[in-house]
Amino acid sequence: MSQIAVNVEGISKIYRLGVKERSSDNIAGMIWDFVRSPLNNFRKYRSLYRFDEAELQGLEAENGQMDDILWALKNVSFSVDEGEVVGIIGGNGAGKSTLLKILSRITPPTTGEVIIRGRVSSLLEVGTGFHPELTGRENVYLNGTILGMRKKEVDQRFDEIVAFSEVEKFLDTPVKRYSSGMRVRLAFAVAAHLEPEILIVDEVLAVGDAAFQQKCMNKMQDVGKEGRTVLFVSHNMPAVTSLCDRVIWLDQGKKVSEGPAREIVGDYLLAGSTTTACRQWNDTESAPAGRFARLLATRVITEKGDVAEHFDIQQPVGIQMEYEVLEGGEVMLPHFRVKNEDGVLVFVTLDHDPEWYQRPRPAGFYTSTVWIPGNFLNEGPYFVDCALITRHPDIPQFNELAVLSFAIAGSMEPGTARGDWPGRLSGVVSPVLEWKTDYRKG
Repeated sequence: MSQIAVNVEGISKIYRLGVKERSSDNIAGMIWDFVRSPLNNFRKYRSLYRFDEAELQGLEAENGQMDDILWALKNVSFSVDEGEVVGIIGGNGAGKSTLLKILSRITPPTTGEVIIRGRVSSLLEVGTGFHPELTGRENVYLNGTILGMRKKEVDQRFDEIVAFSEVEKFLDTPVKRYSSGMRVRLAFAVAAHLEPEILIVDEVLAVGDAAFQQKCMNKMQDVGKEGRTVLFVSHNMPAVTSLCDRVIWLDQGKKVSEGPAREIVGDYLLAGSTTTACRQWNDTESAPAGRFARLLATRVITEKGDVAEHFDIQQPVGIQMEYEVLEGGEVMLPHFRVKNEDGVLVFVTLDHDPEWYQRPRPAGFYTSTVWIPGNFLNEGPYFVDCALITRHPDIPQFNELAVLSFAIAGSMEPGTARGDWPGRLSGVVSPVLEWKTDYRKG
């Protein structure tokens, strides 16, 4: 049975915001304000992070809605087993960085408890833990000392750290003269190679170039395979799904959900959508219909026929409609329009089944399915319009806009258009195409 490496129980973090002060409108009041300002400023400073029991009870009674209070985190609980790689996702201001600072013991929670078993190494900001006046070499040993390592232990890993960071030429230069990319290279190399039991990494990797980002991803995968625990925050969803076993989704300081990486990332990509992967009209009177045809159901399915909202980029996606032809003798043209999150029409697909193409359909029940191949759509959410018209003349029978939605989760696995490229590929499609390169010696 795995031992719990990180246990978070009901933590909240509250900050007091600045509010506009009232100023006196007479000379006597202004003089009195000037005399009292040192004491007021001292009280204000002490109250920024300290909340007594009465204040906390008042906040709970007001449901946290106070003008000068910000809940960076509110009642967040989860646990992480030893050797588990867990991603933390959410929009800007969701509380991800605050959570990592609490786990790294940079700041304490206002309420709740965090239990960590093991030595923690954190990379939360560019050059975290580096002293700007010290050289790169000196900062490596400084960080090792902070982690509780002896000089001999750091010596054993020093060459590996330098080789990984690729800053050997500037190793004896003060860190304050490093570029942001050089600092993050050295900081990550130190954090990953000094063998912490728990590695905490924020979005800081976005500072590095693409090649170095890939090195970092590979290193974190190695760290996870070695049985060490990794907590990873990123807006790069393919990196999260490729690296992490499980994902925790935060929004406005609260935990929305946690679970398997692809499932939670798919929910996150579809957040705010009012549509689902299945829509059915049980009441035929209210179903979309025209004189000749009525829509009964439409859904997004897997190869096994199961309704699904989340798909790996390599999986085929099936879009299906069930409809009833009310009056036979008309040529029917079922079709779908697929749009991305920006409302851009990605493609329209028409029913060209040779059995029914340009052939009048008798009255009865029909199920039409179209398959989008794997490695075709790029990662992200998609929305589907479902429509059917009769031909000659073209008369719409039903046209339901954005009736379905689904999400494609990218990955950096072999066989995808991305390959090991760490960034998101642009465009609405991401096909795997055949390449051939001929070499001729010059």
